[in-house]
Amino acid sequence: MPYDSAATRARILAAATTEFSTYGLAGARVDRIAAGAEAIKQLIYAYFGNKEALFDAVLESHLDDLLDAVPFDATDLPAYAQRLLAFEEDHPELGRLARWHLLERPGVLWQLPQSAASMERKVAALAQAQADGLVDDTLPPDRLLAMLLALIHGGVLFAEPEAVRDSLATAVGRLVLPR
Repeated sequence: MPYDSAATRARILAAATTEFSTYGLAGARVDRIAAGAEAIKQLIYAYFGNKEALFDAVLESHLDDLLDAVPFDATDLPAYAQRLLAFEEDHPELGRLARWHLLERPGVLWQLPQSAASMERKVAALAQAQADGLVDDTLPPDRLLAMLLALIHGGVLFAEPEAVRDSLATAVGRLVLPR
């Protein structure tokens, strides 16, 4: 049977997604990733170089899902916040993966081309909504986006999703609606 490097690489990324979302970079073990991928450890290093590069590759493989699964609507940010929180509740491993990455590789996420492009689009949409008077312009759009994302991603830490979604919509509304 011929060797399928693409399939092996995909198995490694899938096993690494589980490992990193569970343990983060520091707690993840390459041995467990190799076992989960049914691959030898040396292949992980051959494909990815080191554990940090594998961690980045895992995150990059999920960036479209993480950043753009829920369309950004700068004109209805409370509803956007609720939809994004619901997405995180439905895909907890992706949210955990992103949080681990932010904690253990600070600043790297925003340097990745997909991430930078997504954030630029969102900041531009916020800036336009502010210019149109639809969103409060007290904060610059990049900081406003950071505050919104912190509120949304922090919402998954609470035990009562329905109550959090309603509270989140209220908090986001108060943050962004023009005074």
